[in-house]
Amino acid sequence: MKARVTVTLKNGVLDPQGKAIEGALKSLGFGGVDSVRQGKFFELELTGSDPASAKAEIAKMCDKLLANTVIENYAIEVTG
Repeated sequence: MKARVTVTLKNGVLDPQGKAIEGALKSLGFGGVDSVRQGKFFELELTGSDPASAKAEIAKMCDKLLANTVIENYAIEVTG
């Protein structure tokens, strides 16, 4: 079974890396970009076959290590 975890900053949290990327895109001539927010992506391979329990276990991983839940949100997608 595989899982994907996407971690992004919560709305209202400053994103200096996103601002730097936005500025770089504009300086490279890419117009029409109003703002950029950056995040993290994790791909996990899991043993087991129950998607619901896998999702619950991954949520624990996110709460303890993969995301700083004070300033970040996360989304979990379990496949196969």
